[in-house]
Amino acid sequence: QVQLVESGGGLVQAGGSLRLSCAASERTDSTFTVGWFRQAPGKERDFVASISWRRDLPYYADSIKGRFTISRDGAKNTVYLQMNSLKPEDTAVYYCAATRSPVITTIWDSHDYWGQGTQVTVSS
Repeated sequence: QVQLVESGGGLVQAGGSLRLSCAASERTDSTFTVGWFRQAPGKERDFVASISWRRDLPYYADSIKGRFTISRDGAKNTVYLQMNSLKPEDTAVYYCAATRSPVITTIWDSHDYWGQGTQVTVSS
């Protein structure tokens, strides 16, 4: 059973930056595709970004493209989400999820393992 633990959330002003981390209990860089999702209060959970282990080509939701960057550090079994130019509408609980499939999926339930989430609040 792979454990995923998110960290790095917090309160930031609009225009600021945060870097989220998703630490896995085992190596993910050659075996797992890892995605980030977010859920704002009263809304459905949305796909944010994902990175495949097969070729490390990232995929982003249109709403965050150009502002967020997903990356991974294989040595630390960690996937990061660098978030720049944050907006109040980015406020949400951010989750990471992992799948052994090399194919990126934007569907939460298609992953095999899920983290507990970290809160990101962007003030205006």
